[in-house]
Amino acid sequence: MTIQSVDVAVIGGGQAGIAMSEHLAECGIPHVVFERHRIAERWRTGRWDSLVANGPAWHDRFPGREFSGIDQDAFVPKERVADYFVEYAERINAPVRCGVEVTLVERLHGQGGFRVETSDGVCHAKAVVAATGPFQTPVFPPLVPEDAAVTQMHSLDYRNPDQVAEGAVLVVGAGSSGVQIADELLRAGQGVFLSVGPHDRLPRRYRNRDYVWWMGVLGMWDDERIPPGKEHVSISVSGAYGGRTIDFRDLAHKGMTLVGRTEGFSDGAMRFAGDLARNIAAGDGYYLSFLDQCDAYLAANGIDLPEEPAARDLLDDPECLANPVERLNLKEANVSTIIWATGYRPDFSWLNLDVFDEDGRPRHVRGVTSEPGVYFLGLPWLMSRGSSFIYGVWHDAKHIADHIFIQRKYSDYDGTAKKVRNDA
Repeated sequence: MTIQSVDVAVIGGGQAGIAMSEHLAECGIPHVVFERHRIAERWRTGRWDSLVANGPAWHDRFPGREFSGIDQDAFVPKERVADYFVEYAERINAPVRCGVEVTLVERLHGQGGFRVETSDGVCHAKAVVAATGPFQTPVFPPLVPEDAAVTQMHSLDYRNPDQVAEGAVLVVGAGSSGVQIADELLRAGQGVFLSVGPHDRLPRRYRNRDYVWWMGVLGMWDDERIPPGKEHVSISVSGAYGGRTIDFRDLAHKGMTLVGRTEGFSDGAMRFAGDLARNIAAGDGYYLSFLDQCDAYLAANGIDLPEEPAARDLLDDPECLANPVERLNLKEANVSTIIWATGYRPDFSWLNLDVFDEDGRPRHVRGVTSEPGVYFLGLPWLMSRGSSFIYGVWHDAKHIADHIFIQRKYSDYDGTAKKVRNDA
């Protein structure tokens, strides 16, 4: 059997893998990108039908190419995002092998490099970039038994309101995915309970600028570490319906029932923590503090943008916030469906290398591991807060490609400086 050899094997053909391919090509480094499905498959089949990007088109893209035929202030539909990466890969002639799954990567001891087993044969690579991202295995809390008289699904499997049975729906998780799904179901006339845990709430726009612009000028995208105490705090923001600020009080006044963080299930009833008011207040506090930072930035830099005092007005507490439900009998409340918008965890079971900590998390510094030739790309906070965004992963990929290029130069050195190159 012929074994292909390549300098770099990139595992994953989503936004991270395509960005990695572009930068490796610019460095003149031969590589191959393995994608088990289609390019950017998660955007197509791992999201609900109406999903749009959470950032405007001018921001959520690679630096070298705009979305064609799209209002640059609009929020791009998921299928168009996937098409963007397919078109991008074609434009840069990325060597993507679709339909090829990587099943094992291990070091070639005594030879250098790695053995990459795939569904289409074996490849030897000098370096490996794990670019599969964080959205691999859905987190599905085992609180409600499978034989309970209620349909359960993860947000990964939710597509649209027509998929949901008659009756009310409990959505667990009020990050961007959970709140957008809950809002869509409410607009479709469904009864909705939304379990709200700790979260940060941001304005969609403030003083004629999108929040992504504000985070840019305030330097927040460049933050390199998760702020203390924010490790398990979700972000509530949405580009749906043209983009609007998520306001939990407003959703409640429109008919949604807010409950606290989901704690357990027994005797046919869900139990919720008594933390709803605290979670909402903390989210509001973050929101108002963010507005303060925006105002201070404008004042310090002498920038004149229209004032927006109404942005600080908070609605009255709805009944479900004043008197929160802490126990919900699903049958009595006619709850037919539970949607778990509880996130994902990565799956690196195919990576048989000593690059994980005792909890199974990738051990790296800015994507570079202590195992020579092994890199991670596409993970949240890989290098900064911006790493989770399309433009951020592009810059992260450049850093890793530069590192691979430098290490390649060391490997190629034969002990004699045969040629002095002036790079000035």
